[in-house]
Amino acid sequence: MKRFCTIMMLLFIAVAALQAQTANPQQYKYIFAVAQDGSGDYNTIGEAIKAMRGYPLAPITLYIKNGVYKEKLEILANNTDITMIGESVEGTIITFDDYSGKPYEKGKHGTFSSYTVKVSGNRFTAQNITFENSSGRVGQALALYVDADQALFINCRFLGNQDTIFTGGELCRQYFLKCDIEGTTDFIFGPATAVFDSCNIRIKVNSYITAASTTAGKQFGYVFRYCNITADSSVTKFYLGRPWRAHAKTVFMYCQLPAQLAPVGWHNWDNPANEQTTFYAEYKNSGPGAATAQRVPWAKQLSKKQARQYSLENIFSGPQIGRFSAGSFFENTQSIPFVWPGKTGGK
Repeated sequence: MKRFCTIMMLLFIAVAALQAQTANPQQYKYIFAVAQDGSGDYNTIGEAIKAMRGYPLAPITLYIKNGVYKEKLEILANNTDITMIGESVEGTIITFDDYSGKPYEKGKHGTFSSYTVKVSGNRFTAQNITFENSSGRVGQALALYVDADQALFINCRFLGNQDTIFTGGELCRQYFLKCDIEGTTDFIFGPATAVFDSCNIRIKVNSYITAASTTAGKQFGYVFRYCNITADSSVTKFYLGRPWRAHAKTVFMYCQLPAQLAPVGWHNWDNPANEQTTFYAEYKNSGPGAATAQRVPWAKQLSKKQARQYSLENIFSGPQIGRFSAGSFFENTQSIPFVWPGKTGGK
């Protein structure tokens, strides 16, 4: 009964907030500007996010001037429909240095509280921003934790080591386009359906790029398309992936693979049973690491017919809740100009 009352109270608060916005939506602010030099509305990104209205009735755009913003940020589930645009990907940097095992006031951080930025609000877009975990090689340390549906990252950088990006939410769909991603071990991991399109993926040690935890019954997990995979000169052997959970799904298509890729390609995480349930596949990759003759026998080579199933429309099928734009979220990938609004006033 107590749980029911709590749920009803939360619903009442949400409805009341929406009614207030509906009554006079113009009174609420939908353009925000952050600059460390004082030329915007706020000096920190966190201040701007806190000022945003939950479940807005119009899309919110946040412009961020170049600067190194040492902030730990969380975009809550009610902070939907936010677009964050950096002045430049090299100059707009969000960084923090938490890691698993690091002490803080409530004890010690675990993997999933070590993030620099956590995004839970659906229909989130980031463009021209660097997300960094600067803690170094100290174990699990997330630069990005995203468990939002229809999340889109365009021309962003993700810098870290182990566990750089966690793609959370088994029903969530996330699209990384023209991004740079670096790490050491399992630095792209999680259960979401995620596409990495035309990205630069850099592995820095002998280890594994992906650790998908796709849930049973899902058609798609991770799909890498037209990506350039590179390895540091010190790397002698790495793997495309290993299954964090038994039904992991990962596909590399039309990617450039370096010579340091282990000829077997994939790893079973020292559990032969995973070979019966995991789906790992490749299609028309190129480069010195693309030869498939020595791949593990349980990995697949897609046929032309199978490869046609890996269109964005198929991968991201399902409800496309575009409240403020027509079409599917993965179609709205045109670059948004950085036009500095200055101080915008309002609430």
